[in-house]
Parts: sequence; C-alpha cells; structure tokens
Amino acid sequence: MTSTGIRLHAPAPGWSISADVVVVGSGVAGLTAALRCEAAGLTTVVVTKARLDDGSTRWAQGGIAAALGDGDTPEQHLDDTLVAGAGLCDEEAVRILVTEGPDAVRRLIETGAHFDESSEGQLELTREGGHHRRRIAHAGGDATGAEISRALVEAVRARGMRTVENALVLDLLTDAEGRTAGVSLHVMGEGQHDGVGAVHAPAVVLATGGMGQVFSATTNPSVSTGDGVALALRAGAEVSDLEFVQFHPTVLFLGSDAEGQQPLVSEAVRGEGAHLVDADGVRFMQGQHELAELAPRDIVAKGITRRMQEQDAEHMFLDARHFGAHMWEHRFPTILAACRAHGIDPVTEPIPVAPAAHYASGGVRTDSHGRTTVPGLYACGEVACTGVHGANRLASNSLLEGLVYAERIAADIAANGLEARVPQPVPHPETPEHPLLTPEARFTIQRIMTNGAGVLRSAESLTKAADQLQQLHTDARDALAENGKTAEAGVDTWEATNLLCVARVLVAAARLREETRGCHWREDHPERDDTAWRRHIVVRLNPDRTLAVHTTDTTHFPTTLPPQAPQEQ
Repeated sequence: MTSTGIRLHAPAPGWSISADVVVVGSGVAGLTAALRCEAAGLTTVVVTKARLDDGSTRWAQGGIAAALGDGDTPEQHLDDTLVAGAGLCDEEAVRILVTEGPDAVRRLIETGAHFDESSEGQLELTREGGHHRRRIAHAGGDATGAEISRALVEAVRARGMRTVENALVLDLLTDAEGRTAGVSLHVMGEGQHDGVGAVHAPAVVLATGGMGQVFSATTNPSVSTGDGVALALRAGAEVSDLEFVQFHPTVLFLGSDAEGQQPLVSEAVRGEGAHLVDADGVRFMQGQHELAELAPRDIVAKGITRRMQEQDAEHMFLDARHFGAHMWEHRFPTILAACRAHGIDPVTEPIPVAPAAHYASGGVRTDSHGRTTVPGLYACGEVACTGVHGANRLASNSLLEGLVYAERIAADIAANGLEARVPQPVPHPETPEHPLLTPEARFTIQRIMTNGAGVLRSAESLTKAADQLQQLHTDARDALAENGKTAEAGVDTWEATNLLCVARVLVAAARLREETRGCHWREDHPERDDTAWRRHIVVRLNPDRTLAVHTTDTTHFPTTLPPQAPQEQ
C-alpha cells in the first residue's frame, strides 16, 4: 500500500525538531506510551491539542476494568468482553487485554495513580454494565480519569520530557519509500514554537482520542474531532469498524437543542443500584435483559430510545434518590456537582437522561503491537481499532486498552530499533492537496450525522446522510478545481475537514452493514446476521479521495506490515 499523497492545505512547516518517537495525544494511551518509550532510552516528544491534561481521559468517571478482585479471573473478564462485543471481538486481542491488564494497572499505581481503597487497604471495586463481577477500580469516587491523568502528567513533567501543547497535528510525514518520518502540526498561540512546524521521527504513535464531535450531542470534549483517524486515512492507513459508535445511555439531558459536550452520568451510578424509569416511575429495563439496567450499553441505549419513541418523550429518568445525600456526596461528587449546576438535585429528584455519542469502538486498524498498515505509524486508545471492542465496548475497558496497548507499542518500538533510522521527509507540496471546509460546515456535519447516523439508522437515513456529506465534499473539491480557492487554513477549517472525512467513512460502513449488531442499530435490518456480517468492514482513502471499502473474511483482521518493511504497490 502506498501513501495517498493527500495532505491538508496548510503553510509549509516553518520550524522543526527531531526525536526517536513522537506521541500525538496526552490521554492514558499517549502518556503511557511516551513514558515507556522514554524509559527505554528513546528520545520522545509529546504533542497534544490542548493542555496535557485536557484529553478524554480526564472526563472518564467510572473507572478501569481488570481482574483484580478475589475470585475474579482474566477468563471471566474475557467472557464478559466477548459477550458485549456481539461476536466481532478479536479473541486474541481481548486475551492480551485481560491477561496483561492487572499488571498494567499495578504499574499505573506505581507511577503514582491513587485508587479508592476499602478500610482494609484493598482496592474498592465496583460493577458496571456487562460485568458479572465487581472489577472496576475507581478514584475520587467518580473522578478516575482525572486522577489517572494527574499521575501521568506529573510523571511526564518529572522526567523533563519534551512536550508541545496547544498543537493540532495536521499530517503524517513520510519518506520516499512511504515509511513514517514524523508529523506536521500547527501550534496555537505564542510559545517556544508557533504556527505550522514539524516533528521529524521514524516512529509516530497516534493517541488522539475519539471523534464524538461528529455528532451534535456527545460526552467528548471539543477537541475530539477525529484528527487521528483523518490523518491516518490521508497517510494511506486502513480504518475499521467505524460504524460502531457507542452512544452512552445516560447522559444528562439539557434540552433538545443542546449541542457539544454534554455531562455524563456514569454507568457506575447504575452499578451501585440506580434505576431507569419513565415519567410514570416505571422501570422499563426489567425483562429486557437478565442484567436489566446493567445490560451492555447498546442494550440500555436501545431500551431508552424505544421507551422514548413509545411515549413520544425526549428523555427518560435515572432514579437514585434512595442513595441519600451522603452516598451522592462521597461516591459521586463530580456527577452531583454537574447535575446541580444544571438545576437538577439527584438527592431529591430523578435525573433526566438520554443517549449521546460517547465512544468509537472502531478506528485505525492495528495488530497486537499497535502497528498500523503504514510502516512506523502506531495507534492506541480510542483512535485505534485493535479488535478488543468488537461491535460494542464493554464498560471501563477503554482505559485498560489504552494502558495495555500503549505498553506494547513502546516495547515494539524499542525492540525494532526504529530510532536508528534518520527520517528524510518528502518535500511539502507546493499546491493545496486537500480542500478545506468553512468553519460553519462543522455544525452542518453534526446535524447530518445526528439525524442520519445516530442511535437509530436505516437505509433511507444513511443514504440521505451520505448524499449530504458528498455534496459538502463535492462543493469544496469543485471550488478548488475551478478557481483554486479553498477556505482559509486554520484550526476551525482543519477540524471541519477532518470531521467530514471521518463522517463519510462512518456512513459508508453503516450503509454497507445491513444488520443490527452491538451499537449499530438498523431499523430496516433489526436482526443480527452472523452468516453475512460476522466480519469487519475495512476502509481506506484512495488518492482521488474516494473510499475503498471491503470486508474481511472472518472476525480476525489481516496482518499489518511490520514497521521496517517497504510498502507494496
């Protein structure tokens, strides 16, 4: 496979720095990879879109899942993960996760993360949807992500690691043979570096997080605009399973016109005994699944959506009044504060909730060492598709996946000696290679995706969405071809262009998958079809910006090229 040759329209880099490894992203995956690479003696640079602690990890409430409790085993954790993944998990990838997970969590604790403990000094574990045992370690009650982020950021700073904050990554740099040679990026604001520059490195680790901002309502922060997936596609990498976007069932409902990041009401609240009810106080999840409110997230999201349709309601309710003030204040202080900030007191009234875009189970396709189909390019965390999550991520497996696979990436880079190769990037193109959308297109894309590719999907809604997205793409392309004009290069236009790229791929995959599986719900194909669709959808970008879409023969991904191998035509 060769590079597409497509790059975002941007000024040529005006400055550059060199390293053995550049890690893009500063969540649990990115900072873990960076710390392990640095510990292996590799000169490592961390590039992040905002501040070091502003990624999605900081917003994680529930916790991190691992078989750490008495009587629990990796095999039980594996079974729960496979069930949640609805037949599309790569079992070997899951086995790596659950067997290496407990020790990875212990190393995280050694790094400085403090998890909640019982009075006897043991980890205090809770349950979430899809788990048959208490195996969720949490911190600060419901502030697990913030604590993990704090510990990792402090460790990075203590080691004096070079970081470039407030930097939007633009494109992968490659050498004449198509191997990774670093990244171009734009630094927003004054500092040591400003404007468009480059980090030259033979190994790039994408840990850019998700793409929740492709929908109108999401739990993701504003920086989650699919930049890593879009960069990988332009670089010629394959992405997979992008149709499987998990909609979190219980997001604080702020009104039908609310847009952007919405407050999450953690699954751990249901894990501790909260009930989903309608306006009449009826528990509607009982009888729909053996675990009722603790069923996998796709089941609960569908249950809420069905009840909303039946009653022509905009939301349902999460009732945890029986917790009492003390439990709310000590176990869920962050959620309590968020609810009260919006005029809801969970101690005395049910919380209005509705599903919102939460997590991308798909992403840049990798092998068990985080290697993509582009030599030298790695991916981990939400931007990656390792095969762990299948059609629906099991609750609290995301932090663990970022942790485990980041460690594996660092080990692979150190073992393969990529730092010995001095990258020689091909020159920056003199003419714009990719037209940019106007900033306003972001909101148009979000509305298209919410209406056509949200919780409920059909051939009709997806075809309409595909046509509308194609029109945006065509208009920008034609304007560039006819008069050489494109939107002015800048953060807003780069983000909108990235969002269109990932939206087109998501809709293409969702149209092709004519079944309901996991968090992909087709109203016109309500049943799961293992004969035709127990396989992955893989997409790559052609040099003419069309999409090449194919399916795998089985649930296993084809192997990726080793990082040193030349790419094939």
